[in-house]
Amino acid sequence: MPIDPAHVARVLGGERTLGKRVRSLDDMRRLVEQGLPVQALAQMARRVAEPALRYRVVPKATLHRRRRLLNLEESERLERLARVTAIAEDVFEDEPAAHEFLRSAQPQLGGTRPLDMARSELGARQVEELLMKLEYALPA
Repeated sequence: MPIDPAHVARVLGGERTLGKRVRSLDDMRRLVEQGLPVQALAQMARRVAEPALRYRVVPKATLHRRRRLLNLEESERLERLARVTAIAEDVFEDEPAAHEFLRSAQPQLGGTRPLDMARSELGARQVEELLMKLEYALPA
């Protein structure tokens, strides 16, 4: 299942929050490299109903100092979480069910929550692999 950069952008608040329309992975890469808006982090946390998610992307004290843009590392973390969220929404075809999956411990991930696994790139890949297995009805 290919990544839909427009869906990832919607998870981050869309054109209104990002200030640009995202049509390709290249558009998303440029936004991440320039720094995603702090508001996109709030949008993401609200979307998955996980307020503490903000502090997993940016430490609380640092977040309070950020005015407009996240740095590259923080933007990459946020994009990774948004990507996993977009894929889950596509697989489940039901946002509340997808968000519940992301917030719940998954036995196939060693009892870890997908949102926690996605803190690292390798963890996000494990979540994506599980979602692909669910999508194509493969043994998980």
